[in-house]
Amino acid sequence: MKRQRWPLTVAVLLCCALGTAQAEQPDGLAAALPGGFTPNYRAIAERAGRAVVGIEVVGMRTPSALDWDPDNGLPALPFKGKLPFHGQGSGFIISSDGLVLTSAHVIQGARRITVRLGDRRQFRAQVLGIDATTDVAVLRVDAKDLPVLRMGRVDLLQVGDPVVTIGSPFGLEQSVSHGIVSAKGRALPGFAAVPHIQTDVPVNPGHSGGPLLDASASVVGINSQIHTLSGGYQGLSFAVPIDLALRVKDEIVAHGRMRHGYLGVAVQSLDITLARAFGLGHPRGALVAGVEAGSAAEKGGLRAGDIITGFKGETLAHAGELTSHLGVALAGERVRLTVWRARKALEVVVQLDEALPLEDAQAPDTAPMPQGQQELGWTLRPLTALEHTRLGVPGGLQVEAVSALTAQAGLLAGDALLAINQTPVHSLEEVRRLLRGRPLNAALLVDRDGERLYLPLALE
Repeated sequence: MKRQRWPLTVAVLLCCALGTAQAEQPDGLAAALPGGFTPNYRAIAERAGRAVVGIEVVGMRTPSALDWDPDNGLPALPFKGKLPFHGQGSGFIISSDGLVLTSAHVIQGARRITVRLGDRRQFRAQVLGIDATTDVAVLRVDAKDLPVLRMGRVDLLQVGDPVVTIGSPFGLEQSVSHGIVSAKGRALPGFAAVPHIQTDVPVNPGHSGGPLLDASASVVGINSQIHTLSGGYQGLSFAVPIDLALRVKDEIVAHGRMRHGYLGVAVQSLDITLARAFGLGHPRGALVAGVEAGSAAEKGGLRAGDIITGFKGETLAHAGELTSHLGVALAGERVRLTVWRARKALEVVVQLDEALPLEDAQAPDTAPMPQGQQELGWTLRPLTALEHTRLGVPGGLQVEAVSALTAQAGLLAGDALLAINQTPVHSLEEVRRLLRGRPLNAALLVDRDGERLYLPLALE
């Protein structure tokens, strides 16, 4: 689960009022609010749980000095180079022929992805594409007649509505929790293109990529982030709206990537002073502070000092809403903007350029394994005569570096590899020959500081 460390200031105001039944009440509150209802959580869990999956990933990744990703167990330590990692997340099935949605950061840097169904079946997953801008990834598994989740309506979801999530927090699969919608349209630092759904559903590391469900067991979002100072849930959870995620999915399935539209303006929100200076009655829209030369904005006639108050007929309250709209707009799309210029409104039509992909996004490592000494990504060398004497064996190879797959099996640099599936190994060529057929599972006999042990290497 992506975490954001934001300074949090919480103010609690308790208001009490005393009066009689005859006291005057504000307009609109004279009648009691309609009664609510309690969702059938058991039915939601039974209906949706079958299509929620656990996702296990192994790969190589460079830890960041500024970020700790608890989904994938990476330390927040400055480090040059890549380290093996083994992570877990969640996802859900959206088509019976094997399409799975999850969060992009769950599979970031993954070399192998395993999808585990609620009925204990598991499949190797193929990555169809990821979009770091929206934190959405699309996987495919080779299976048929899978259970699927029903898609919900984000536009009908309101603040205060009950919501449920199912996922694998800390690797505990099929865990169910619930809460309410706290807010909609939240633009978060680094993810301003996504109008996140904020909830108070307890979401923890491992929930990333799992579904946020409404009271009818329909998906309304993909769990993506939490805001925390401790590393765990502290009351603020955020999900990517499912309508946005499905649009990204359609682009990935059709083109292999999401082609985001790009306008080419620097914008800011207005306060009351700026609004009055530009002749607006109240602050609204996105004030254009600059226009990029040669951009779609310049070609469309936008100028610095314009205030974009509408996007494709929808009113903009602040600059963040423009960014959110552009985040789901497609490259080449023609969009109609409502602009406030020289104290009057006008319409401007622009054809969007294509945004450049995020440079710092690490896609799954799908390159073929190197050959030679880098078989399966590990580094081996023949034992020296002194090492042969110390171990008392005629063969064996020294492990100088491990990969994600071999590290997951428990192999360590410095181990001596003695046999594979009970066949002694004496050379690199013998290792390649034994693993060339890619058996589903291999038992590695190693010597570690004078002790012999078998390590299970899963190759499926």
